[in-house]
Amino acid sequence: MDDATSALVGRAAELIRSAEHVVALTGAGISTESGIPDFRGPEGVWTKNPEAERAATLQHYLADRELRVRSWKSRASSPYMSAEPNAGHVALTELHRKGKLELLVTQNVDGLHERAGFPRRDLVEIHGNVREYVCMRCGHRGPMSKVLARVAAGEDDPPCPICGGILKSATISFGQSLVPEDLERAQFAAANCDLLITAGTTLGVYPIAEMAPIALRAGAKLIILNAQETPFDEYAEVVIRGQLGEVLPAIVALV
Repeated sequence: MDDATSALVGRAAELIRSAEHVVALTGAGISTESGIPDFRGPEGVWTKNPEAERAATLQHYLADRELRVRSWKSRASSPYMSAEPNAGHVALTELHRKGKLELLVTQNVDGLHERAGFPRRDLVEIHGNVREYVCMRCGHRGPMSKVLARVAAGEDDPPCPICGGILKSATISFGQSLVPEDLERAQFAAANCDLLITAGTTLGVYPIAEMAPIALRAGAKLIILNAQETPFDEYAEVVIRGQLGEVLPAIVALV
């Protein structure tokens, strides 16, 4: 880490130490170091496999049985199922343990924050997660591993064990609304924090990216940790480019 980045890391830690109500928002960039590609980048899931984007659209998923069959077949070998938390995830858990992070909102569906030990009560997975399934008819939910075991045993489009309805991962697909309570909780936290940390997100996916302007309008300071530019860089107290698995632990160690 060069001197300029080290200075920014120190400034970020100072802001966290002096803040009373810290909220964080994470995106795909925090999980790429765990082997999970982003969606629309050069090596993104949807860039390399356009059908994956189609499978993430609710109307297509519900209407096309063959699409569901292919989705279940590929899900077992997905990097989501084998990925492990990295040092960035662990650092945010440590920041919470130190009493300096009230709420973590994530755009990611990989479940890695919880696997890194972040308590579920203070975690908002705004787009759901792939480690659970949900029935689109009755709402029954359960661990994804149970359905993947059925797929491995020969079921190509496993129905709901309760009502026989269509199962999908418990993620928010295109065409589905966010859970209102989750969005309200995230926006309330942004409006009442005095420091918002964004990590691994370009702040371009709405409505959750609205957390940044909400926090700024409320007088909060903003820290942006992201490899690419964001629309809010000019309003941030600190902007750091770099690997989050290196930057976040360095910041948290100084808090």
